[in-house]
Amino acid sequence: MKTVNDQTPADGQAIDLPRPFLDWFAKRGWRPRAHQLQLLARSQAGESMLLIAPTGAGKTLAGFLPSLTALAGRPRRKPGERHRGVHTLYISPLKALAVDIQRNLKMPVDEMGLNLAIETRTGDTPPHRRQRQKLVPPEILLTTPEQLSLLIATKDAARFFEDLEFVILDELHSLVTSKRGHLLALALARLRAFRPDLRSIGLSATVAEPDELRRWLVRQGPHGEIHLSGLIEVASGAAPQITILQSRERLPWAGHSARYAMAEVYEAIKRHKTTILFVNTRSQAELLFKELWNINEDDLPIALHHGSLDVSRRRRVEQAMADNSLRAIVATSTLDLGIDWGDVDLVAHIGAPKGASRLAQRIGRSNHRMDEPSRAILVPANRFEVLECQAALDANYLGAQDTPPLRDGALDVLAQHVLGTACAGPFFADALYEEVLGAAPYANLSRDLFDQVVQFVATGGYALRTYEQYAKIRRTEDGSWRITHPRFAQQYRLNAGTIVEAPMLEVRLVRAGRGPNARGGPILGKIEEGFIESLVPGDTFLFSGKTLRLEGIREASCFVSKADDTDARIPSYAGGKFPLSTYLADQVRTMIAEPKRWDALPSQVSGWLELQKEQSILPAADQLLVETFPRGDRNYLIAYPFEGRLAHQTLGMLLTRRLDRARARPLGFVATDYTLGIWGLMDMGRMLEDGKLTLDGLFDEDMLGDDLEVWLDESFLLKRTFRQAATIAGLIERRHPGKEKTGRQMMISSDLIYDVLRSHEPNHILLRATREDAAQGLLDIRRLGDMLARIKGRIVHRRLDRISPLAVPVMLEIGKEPVVGEAQEALLAEAAGEAETAKLT
Repeated sequence: MKTVNDQTPADGQAIDLPRPFLDWFAKRGWRPRAHQLQLLARSQAGESMLLIAPTGAGKTLAGFLPSLTALAGRPRRKPGERHRGVHTLYISPLKALAVDIQRNLKMPVDEMGLNLAIETRTGDTPPHRRQRQKLVPPEILLTTPEQLSLLIATKDAARFFEDLEFVILDELHSLVTSKRGHLLALALARLRAFRPDLRSIGLSATVAEPDELRRWLVRQGPHGEIHLSGLIEVASGAAPQITILQSRERLPWAGHSARYAMAEVYEAIKRHKTTILFVNTRSQAELLFKELWNINEDDLPIALHHGSLDVSRRRRVEQAMADNSLRAIVATSTLDLGIDWGDVDLVAHIGAPKGASRLAQRIGRSNHRMDEPSRAILVPANRFEVLECQAALDANYLGAQDTPPLRDGALDVLAQHVLGTACAGPFFADALYEEVLGAAPYANLSRDLFDQVVQFVATGGYALRTYEQYAKIRRTEDGSWRITHPRFAQQYRLNAGTIVEAPMLEVRLVRAGRGPNARGGPILGKIEEGFIESLVPGDTFLFSGKTLRLEGIREASCFVSKADDTDARIPSYAGGKFPLSTYLADQVRTMIAEPKRWDALPSQVSGWLELQKEQSILPAADQLLVETFPRGDRNYLIAYPFEGRLAHQTLGMLLTRRLDRARARPLGFVATDYTLGIWGLMDMGRMLEDGKLTLDGLFDEDMLGDDLEVWLDESFLLKRTFRQAATIAGLIERRHPGKEKTGRQMMISSDLIYDVLRSHEPNHILLRATREDAAQGLLDIRRLGDMLARIKGRIVHRRLDRISPLAVPVMLEIGKEPVVGEAQEALLAEAAGEAETAKLT
C-alpha cells in the first residue's frame, strides 16, 4: 500500500501514515494530533508505550493507529492459507466499554475500506461465537481480563496468539490497583512468553505515579532490574466547569440519598440535552431513579444502568444513549470509564465522589471532546459531603490525582494462574517462576513463596494433602507439572476470575399470587442471595427501578410481582461505598482548620463550622479532636480522624476493646467517613480528666499489635475474607459442571476449611493471603497506622456538657434509626442552644 511520509511527530521522527488514513482525516477536516503520531512512530520502532492524555484527546485512536496501519499494510490471506491468529488484543475494564469501542472503531475502519474483523469477547458473548473465534480469530479482539485468562489456559493458546503484535490496555489506571490487575499482569507475562516482541500500549487519563504504570507495561528483569515503557504525556485541554449545587433546601446532617435536591436535579436535567447522574452504589442508583420518576411530570426518557441489571436491559440503555434518545441516565461505575455515547452535556454527581481521580474520570463523560469543557454539578448528600465536594473541586482545578498505590501481587491470584497454566499444558517450575517475575506486581516474589503456591495447587497444603479433590496438579518424572484430571480444567474455566460477588439469584417477574411455582416470566436481573433470604413472601423491595413484591424462591431464581403502589424496603447490595481517599481527607481537615476557606462554602455549612468553633474547638490539620459529653443515660466519645469508614470501623473495634479493659463499659460505636462515635455507661470525659484513661494510651500505635490479633481471632471478618481468597485460589468452587453451590454451602465449606487451617496449619499460604487482604481492604490497617503515627502527641480533648455541632451527623447515625421531626429538632437545639438553632438549620 502506498504510504506518505508527510507527518512528523513532536520528537522529529518521520512516520509512515498510509494514504487511506490521511484521506479519512482530511474528509473530516482533521489532522492527526502530535501525540497520536508520536505514539505511532515510537510503536513502529518497537517500543511499548504509556499515553496519558485528557478526555477527548483521541487516546483510543492513538492506541489503535499502530495496529491499524500495520494491518492495512499486511498482505491479504490467500485462498487455502491458514487463518491467522489474533493480531491486536484490546483489554477493557468494562464490558460496556468494549462494546462501545467496537462501535466507534468500526466506523473509521469501514470508511477506510480496511476489511478487518473487529469482535468483542466478554462474559456476555454467546458460547457459539466464542467457539468460532477460536477457530477463526478476528484481527482485533476486544475483551476483558477474565476472558484473556481463560484464553491463555486453553491447549491451543500458543497457536491462537502466535500472530499477536499489539496489546492495548484501556483505562490502565483502573486495572492495575486490584487483584483483577494482578491476574491481567500474569496473563501479559504469558503472552510475552508466546510473543517476546509483543508491544504493549497503555492508555489513561488519570495517573498519580506514571512510572508505576510504565513498569507494568513491560517485562521486568529476573534479578530485580526495573524496566520502563516509553511515556507520552499530553497537556490538559479545556478546563472543566464544575459547580456544587447551591440548594434552596435545608442541607441534611447525615444520609446518602440527597433526596432534598431532587427537584433541583430534575430542573438541571431539563436544561440539558443528556445528563449522566453518577452514584457510588447500586442501591443509591435504584433510589435516585425511583425519586426522579416520581417527579417526572414531563415524562422525560430517564434510564437506569448498573451491573446487576440483565445484560439485555443494559444493552438497550446503551443503544438508547448512542441514539441520543435519553435525557438522563442514572449509573454506577459501570459507565465510569471511556464511554463516549451521545450528546452528554452534563454530569451530575449525586453524593461525594470519594476521590479526586474518580471525579475527574466521571466528569470526562460530559462533552467528550478535548477542546470543549466538561460540565458537572456536584450534589452533596449531607453537610460533611459539602466539604468533601469542595475539596474534590479544588483538586480537579489543581490537577491533583489520588489513584491508590500499587500493591504486591496477591498469592491467591498467583495460585489461580498456576492452575490455569497447567490447564494449557505441562510447565516447568523454573520457567514459570522466571515468567512470573516479569510481571510487575510479582517482580519481588521470592522463590520460596512461589514454590509454596505451587505446592498449594498440588496438594491444598499440608493440612489438606490427604484429600484428593485438592490435588489438582502433580509433578511427573521429567520434572514438569501437569494437571491431574480433566475435570479440574473444566472447573477452572467455570470459576476463573477475581471478582467474588455475593451469591446472586435471578429476579423473575410473575403475576401477583403465582408464587415460586410460576414458570417463565422476564428476567429483570440478579440480586444478592443474602438480601432475598432476609425477606419473607409479601415483603417489597426496590429493583430495576420498580417496587417489587417477593412471591417466593425456587432454585436459583426469586419470583416477584409488581407492587408499584407500595412503599419499598431498601435493597442492600454488596460492594458498598468507595473509601474516602487520603488526599481528600487531608484537604477536608485543612479546610476545617482554615476559616478563610469557608467563604466558598454554603452559609449553612460555614455557619455550622462557626458554631462548632464557639461551642467546642476546630482542630488544626495535624490534630485529632476528641469530644466527650453526656446525653440521656449514656456517655459519648466522638473522634474526628477523617480517614474513611473502613479505617474508622477498625479503630472503633480496637478502641472499644481498650475502653472495656479500662472499665469504661462501652456499649457500641458507629463509624462514618469522617467521624467515629462511641457510647457507653461510664463518663469517659471524667475518666480522661482523672487519669483513669489517657488519650495517648487509647490511641497508641500498639493497638495494631496484640489487640488487633486477638480481635481478628475472635471475629468473623477473617472468615469472610478467607472465603474470597479461597474462591479466587480455587480451594472452594462456586460452580461445578451442571450445578452451582448456594451461598450458604460456600460459607459452610470455607468456614470448615478455615477452622482446620487455623488449628493445624496457621502458616498456610491462604491464611497469609487472607491477612494481607484484610489489612489492605476491609480493615485499612496501613491507613490507620499512618493516622496513629500522625496524631501522636497531637490529640486535643474537649469535655462538653452537651453535644457539639460537629457531632450532630454521627449522632444521627447511631443505632441506624432515623431521627426526624421533633426528635431531630431537639438534638439540634441541644447542640447549639435554642438561640442558635435557626442559624444551624
